Amino acid sequence: MHNFEDELTCPICYSIFEDPRVLPCSHTFCRNCLEDILQASGNFYIWRPLRIPLKCPNCRSIIEIAPTGIESLPVNFALRAIIEKYQQEDHPDIVTCPEHYRQPLNVYCLLDKKLVCGHCLTIGQHHGHPIDDLQSAYIKEKDTPQKLLDQLTDTHWTDLTHLIEKLEEQRSHLEKMVQGDKEVVLQYFKELSDTLEQKKKNFLTALCDVDNLINQECTPQIERMKEMREQQLELMTMTASLQEESPLKFLEKVDDIRQRVQLLKQRPLPEVQPVEIYPRVSQVFKEDWSRTEIGQIKELLIPEMKISSKRMPCSWPDKDVKEVEFFKILNLVIVTLISVILMLTLFFNQHVITFLNEVTSTCFAEVSLSVYQSLSNNLHDLKNILCHTLYLLKEFMSKIISH
Repeated sequence: MHNFEDELTCPICYSIFEDPRVLPCSHTFCRNCLEDILQASGNFYIWRPLRIPLKCPNCRSIIEIAPTGIESLPVNFALRAIIEKYQQEDHPDIVTCPEHYRQPLNVYCLLDKKLVCGHCLTIGQHHGHPIDDLQSAYIKEKDTPQKLLDQLTDTHWTDLTHLIEKLEEQRSHLEKMVQGDKEVVLQYFKELSDTLEQKKKNFLTALCDVDNLINQECTPQIERMKEMREQQLELMTMTASLQEESPLKFLEKVDDIRQRVQLLKQRPLPEVQPVEIYPRVSQVFKEDWSRTEIGQIKELLIPEMKISSKRMPCSWPDKDVKEVEFFKILNLVIVTLISVILMLTLFFNQHVITFLNEVTSTCFAEVSLSVYQSLSNNLHDLKNILCHTLYLLKEFMSKIISH
């Protein structure tokens, strides 16, 4: 601590002098410090009430104090003026107590191992603690840094360094593992997202195909019905205008309108059958997708959606292929059988005609010819029926396969 500050510190309380009083021996102390000493020693000198003896804490001289006490001692005005000027100035190089304003840390507390000010010892939390002056405490603790350095450089800290390196290597390894797992997660969910996106596109494409089927199925019929409706409205207008025509014009137009009305009414109206879409997407999600694990999403098939006037079970592409193949084979077999029957019939018809020609030429005349013509006509009708049946069967099988 600065020597000038030592001159301003009370040797009793180790604080900056407060109301400094001068003893006859020329030593100066705080007024409160002298009051405490006088109060502590006054009980031993009751027998001399006129003069109160006081031993100087510095030189140990016996001083007699007037009965008015410490108040009778003169004030050290010069020292007080110096202290006031000192306290008004800033001293950044002087360390002061954080708890007591402008009190320097000039005493070392041996119990708490820290610097304290005089107020900390007298009225603060260090009251009654053993103390030492700064110089003595410094000498005692001077060799401590080397001892601490020896403790901080032994094998314990070498082991600590190795442990830190080992932990850093372990952390680096774990971080690489976590980074690898992050990449796996990103790749996995990217593939899953791509798969789901593709499935979504497939579903939307299938629904667009169904929409096109609906337009192909319904639009032509709607257009034909609208055309009939327009013709109806046109004929209604023409019929209403007949009342204003002359008899000649009336008779010229009425029959034409009558025929057009009859033709329009004879045009058959289609039967509107209830049409359904199968399979429904909600049904597919509920029955198949909701029961499918994530890893099996790629294996899920998008159903081929169709429209039908009858409720049909959900059919998947591979099942549809099998059914189409079955119907194709069945169609081929039926067509083959009918073709064979037709060929046999034609063959039989030709031989019958030849046979009847021979019989009629030798045995019969007019009667046999009529029988031959009747039989020939029947065979020709049978041939036409078989051909028509074959055509209808082919049309029926084609519709089944297309649906």
